[in-house]
Amino acid sequence: MESMSKNSSTESMQEPKSTKGKSKVANVVKGGMKRKFGVLDLILRIGAAVSTMAAAVIMGTLDVHLPFFTQFVQFEAQYNDLPPFQFFMFANGIACGFIVIVSLPLSIVCILRPYTAVRVRLFLVIFDTVVLTLVTSAAAAGADIVYLAHNGNSNTNWQAFCNQYTDFCQNSSSAVVASFIGVGFIIFLVTVSAISLRRKT
Repeated sequence: MESMSKNSSTESMQEPKSTKGKSKVANVVKGGMKRKFGVLDLILRIGAAVSTMAAAVIMGTLDVHLPFFTQFVQFEAQYNDLPPFQFFMFANGIACGFIVIVSLPLSIVCILRPYTAVRVRLFLVIFDTVVLTLVTSAAAAGADIVYLAHNGNSNTNWQAFCNQYTDFCQNSSSAVVASFIGVGFIIFLVTVSAISLRRKT
């Protein structure tokens, strides 16, 4: 009887050690996954910042002069001639600024302190959703004007002018493409943040 009691006591002492070992391994695995999500999040944010900045810079530097002009009339096209292009530039610039100033530092915090970053990730999901709405609306507005510039609209007597302002249309199209690339990055950001929260990271 004494030997049986000793065996049971030694087994009870050994079980917590094994469970502790398993929990440590699980924590290490979870910590590695959290950091991987954090690194992916940071890369996506850098991509979103670069693409929105490129869209804003390309649109903001649009200034095309036609080679034919008179002494009194000069044909010029700028982004601020069209209010949707103004909104496009400011929206992408604001989105890029907020990503660089606000979300990139918080993303680094999620990498350095993955276990205590649940509230930070929740804030980033809300922030990314707002930025996604802003950039999507800007890209859609810019795409609408670019389409009209290329094809015109006979119902409203809007004439296509890309055959004259070729550089203007090419650059504005490039800006719209860069903005939509930013939209894609931000969509992936929201997805990654949601998965991280689902995994309780």
